[in-house]
Amino acid sequence: MGLLEALRGVVGAEHVLVENDLKASYETDWTGRFTGRAVAVVRPRTTEQVAGVLRACGAAGVGVVVQGGNTSLVGGAVPAGGEVVLSLTRLTDLGEVDRAAGQVTAGAGVTLAALQAHARAADLDVGVDLAARDSATVGGLVATNAGGIRVLRYGSMRAQVVGLEAVLADGSVLSRMAGLAKDGTGYDLVGLLAGSEGTLAVVTAVRLRLVPRMRSRAVALLAMDSTEAAVALLPGLREALPTLSAAELFYAPGLALVRAHGGLPAPFPEDHPAYLLLECSDRHDPTAQLVEAVGEAPGLVDARVADDAAGQRALWAYRETHTGAISAQGVPVKLDVSVPTASLPALVAGLEPAIVGVCPGARPIVFGHVNEGNLHVNVLDTGELHEQVTEAVLRLVASLEGSISSEHGVGRAKAAWLQLSRSPVEIAAMRAVKTALDPTGLLNPGVLFPAS
Repeated sequence: MGLLEALRGVVGAEHVLVENDLKASYETDWTGRFTGRAVAVVRPRTTEQVAGVLRACGAAGVGVVVQGGNTSLVGGAVPAGGEVVLSLTRLTDLGEVDRAAGQVTAGAGVTLAALQAHARAADLDVGVDLAARDSATVGGLVATNAGGIRVLRYGSMRAQVVGLEAVLADGSVLSRMAGLAKDGTGYDLVGLLAGSEGTLAVVTAVRLRLVPRMRSRAVALLAMDSTEAAVALLPGLREALPTLSAAELFYAPGLALVRAHGGLPAPFPEDHPAYLLLECSDRHDPTAQLVEAVGEAPGLVDARVADDAAGQRALWAYRETHTGAISAQGVPVKLDVSVPTASLPALVAGLEPAIVGVCPGARPIVFGHVNEGNLHVNVLDTGELHEQVTEAVLRLVASLEGSISSEHGVGRAKAAWLQLSRSPVEIAAMRAVKTALDPTGLLNPGVLFPAS
């Protein structure tokens, strides 16, 4: 029996896509930079079917690329060529919210937006939020340990996971779904799989910790005279505002693209060196506390505060539409990096010289999450020099003791530079784990580690 026949026997012929036009949307990632031909796209409905697919591919010696909403920005979920794409978008079961425990079980294919709506119907919420909520899936969020805009208050995706079900490369099923708040029986396999980018196992379902739903919000957009002032403001805000849930940083070049792309009005009469978007959320209106905490902060040049939903959406649009506005200009080099927060001003100051030094005429657009020292570095007009630009930025980050990947994963895009963030001992330990759980290299070949 051939591989395609075996796969059809597992999931049904209608869920094994082999025609080029049907496979196309699964073979190229969101950025358009990474693409490759798949042998087939397979769409299982259950954990058991995922196990059957892995057994069939293992027997045939064909690699498997795991894909959720295909919102990866680092080539982590599309084929290099010759693999089977395992699409988890049909794993959409959502369990009843357990209000006593404050938990819920979700299939890997559930979108973040659907999960949020489900939790909010029970007067709870999800601790992670990000702009790609309508298409990003639970499995992908776990696989990349996604962060987003609420890390300041609730932590990244790993912090929300209290249990999961996953299929190992040999088709065996690992299930830890009790959602125990305390469990000291050995290795934290749940934590290990979160952030493993589909290289160790295929996560099919997740048990998630939910957070209280905050019905009242206040949003402020601050015009700052420098990155240094924006960073210096944060410690006092965290102390004064336990309700602070987001602190987002962006700059005039990105704001100009956003305004042109979306036809948005200028937030202030003049451009300013840096912009800091703050959100507080609480059971009761936090506007007064936010205004008081911001006060006459050093480096604050101007401010806008919104306490109604329309005004808040308008202020958030300046930040959340950056990605779409940038991509409308062309295919950028997209890098997601982090440094110690105190080093953020040095990173921002060093980016343009580093980039233009290897690619004159390139346009860097920068935004990110200031509290975590996490910047999304987008570089337009790089021509054929995207590798040189990538290396220049990542070496700058490494010189500041930062990470080459903060929340998007390493994928294929940054695998060659893993040694900038991990020591030889760490990489050897990671490879040993990979070999133990996936000895034949079936899962996501070329992702995280350079292809050997």
